[in-house]
Amino acid sequence: MNDVLLSNSSSATPKSSLNVLIVSTPVGPLGSGLGGGVELTVKNMAQALGEQGHHVHIIAPQGSSIDGLPPTMGVRLTTVAGALQDTAQTQGRETPITLPQDSVLAAMWDQVRQIQASYDIAINLAYDWLPFYLTDWLSLPIAHLVSMSSLNDAMDSIIQYVIERHPKRIGVYTHAQADTFAFGDRCQCLGSGLDLSLYEFQPESDSYLAWLGRIAPEKGIEDAFAAVQQTNIPLKVFGAMPDPDYWDTICKTYPEAPVQYEGFLTTQELQKGLGRSRGLLMTSKWIEAFGNVAIEALACGVPVISYRRGGPSEIVTDGRTGWLVEPDDVEGLVEAIAKLDDINRQHCRQRAENEYSLPVMGQRLEQWLRDILQDTV
Repeated sequence: MNDVLLSNSSSATPKSSLNVLIVSTPVGPLGSGLGGGVELTVKNMAQALGEQGHHVHIIAPQGSSIDGLPPTMGVRLTTVAGALQDTAQTQGRETPITLPQDSVLAAMWDQVRQIQASYDIAINLAYDWLPFYLTDWLSLPIAHLVSMSSLNDAMDSIIQYVIERHPKRIGVYTHAQADTFAFGDRCQCLGSGLDLSLYEFQPESDSYLAWLGRIAPEKGIEDAFAAVQQTNIPLKVFGAMPDPDYWDTICKTYPEAPVQYEGFLTTQELQKGLGRSRGLLMTSKWIEAFGNVAIEALACGVPVISYRRGGPSEIVTDGRTGWLVEPDDVEGLVEAIAKLDDINRQHCRQRAENEYSLPVMGQRLEQWLRDILQDTV
């Protein structure tokens, strides 16, 4: 895999600022929670590039908000109306590529076509066939941050087509994500980052555990219910609930689980509740590309208990910032919960500061974009 290396150059020659267009996910507006971790990535990416001195313009579905971004960043937001796209993780490997009538995905990329002359480069955050196909049809260079692991044969094929024609244009979050693709060793591994100033370090905890994310079957929240029903330790659940029937079914399956749903909160509200938890449970049933919720927890000093699967297995240092459990092993979750007090919460915060700050993220992104632009000269 091609990791993006950070430049240590001390040259006094200033770099020119870039005009960057970020095209968001079409599965939900920014701020809705429907887009999962991609929504946070879009905002953090815009802020990281803004802090590097670049000019950023986001295109996103109607109803999007970038509240929380510092006004001094000068990030522009254009919202586009249209029907939202179905999420890829709800479909099978052989599901055909489709667009709904009045597709917001098509409308966002038509907007890109119209304004492309004003920008140096675009970053695509949609795990959808159309933007990859358009790579050779637009004059504007398009960089693709792939937000999912391999889920669909047609998607694998179009991403491979792009990487063969433009070797530097495919970015991923983690090695674990890249390894799900046949071409993974050719992807640019970019990681992620947070505005750590928004997350207060909490050296002490209350008695409850936390679960954070979009409440959907692939996130496996039922395993967290099963674990706390055994331990009788309260669990606070934070996140969007796109499928209330799924939630109701789990509540009926584990009626004795001491679980409280806290809702989908702003970052300011979330970090207060998350930060006082003893630990964050991550119970995904699929290969997470990254796991922004893990670094949000670490930023608050909260240890993470995760299945040894996907991106979280690279974020969590077993025995130092949390515990890694074999996939789908509820008894392993219970055993790890009993060992949470062995984790030094200061180590968790240090991990976030060293690896997942916005300056680190911004340097990786900037170098990736400049490498792509150098290849297009």
